[in-house]
Amino acid sequence: MSKTYILYQFPECPFCQLVLRELDNLDVDIPTKNTRTDSGARQELIELTGKTQVPCLVINGEPLLESSDIVDYLRQEYA
Repeated sequence: MSKTYILYQFPECPFCQLVLRELDNLDVDIPTKNTRTDSGARQELIELTGKTQVPCLVINGEPLLESSDIVDYLRQEYA
């Protein structure tokens, strides 16, 4: 069964940039939601995690916070 992903982020965030750069390096396409420009996405993130912290990679409905943890996960899955 394939996993479903959503990355909550906004481009101005340096921690998000680390994750987005790693996605580019690995040539992985994951749907993203910009929590700065999409109030619905921001609300989804709050309901999911209780916070507005980005980046947040949601894997099959489970949130993974912290850019270094997300990069490690992506490398394990796709490198």
